Amino acid sequence: MPDLDPAEIKKLNRKKSTLKAFEDLDFLNSDSCRALRLEAEYLKPEVTMQDFRVESTIVVFGSARTLPTEAAEKKLADARSNLQKNPEDPELQRQVRLAETKQEESKYYQMAREFAGIVTTYDQNTTDGFQFVIITGGGGGIMEAGNRGAADMGGISVGLNISLPFEQHANPYITEGLNFNLHYFSIRKMHFMKRAKALGCFPGGFGTMDELFEALTLVQTGIIDPIPILLFGKEYWEKIINWEIFVERGYICEKDLKLFKYCDSAWEGWNQIKQFYNI
Repeated sequence: MPDLDPAEIKKLNRKKSTLKAFEDLDFLNSDSCRALRLEAEYLKPEVTMQDFRVESTIVVFGSARTLPTEAAEKKLADARSNLQKNPEDPELQRQVRLAETKQEESKYYQMAREFAGIVTTYDQNTTDGFQFVIITGGGGGIMEAGNRGAADMGGISVGLNISLPFEQHANPYITEGLNFNLHYFSIRKMHFMKRAKALGCFPGGFGTMDELFEALTLVQTGIIDPIPILLFGKEYWEKIINWEIFVERGYICEKDLKLFKYCDSAWEGWNQIKQFYNI
């Protein structure tokens, strides 16, 4: 398409100037309106959750790539079958090793589902609003498990989806009307923490680490009141993060290691929450 000359640009702008500001999508999507988009992205989920009377939430984080046991077992069976046809292929060998890991870590899908179910049974009384509502990133894997666990118990749950070029699409277990599609990671994390009474963090990658460390920072710096930050899968977390190095090098204080607790079962996580809130 040829470049428009200045006169043509002015003509187009004059035509668009007759549109009301909220009808002009090019204007609303311009850099000048970024602040408006940020505010709108904060307000829509906020107002909707108020309408649903969501008073407090329990956040469930974790990898979108964690599979349910049945799916993980099928993936492993397929990988092994492919390898049998060409046993010397290094890529097929790698696929089997990866599938074995996925099968082992599928236990976290079930753990997250069970944890969300236990939490959901705590309060489904609408007279004073919903307490401890499960809120997830809305996608697959651990996020799906969280919303699914709430649905198992007939409860409501929230999904905060994010626009990504891969992986992210809404799971079918989010409560209708509470499935949001966001653009800004910053606003998404704000919604995660605004009503949070606890954080259940399962094994995951960069996104999970981003969300976990933001929560730890908010509590450490006193921006938010302390909440239970539960790391499910002690073996994984101790292997992936050497927390003691932070202390040894003086980057955090010894007491900061008490900001989180390890959990190896759904009930252990729930008991930590009960103990924290004396319920």
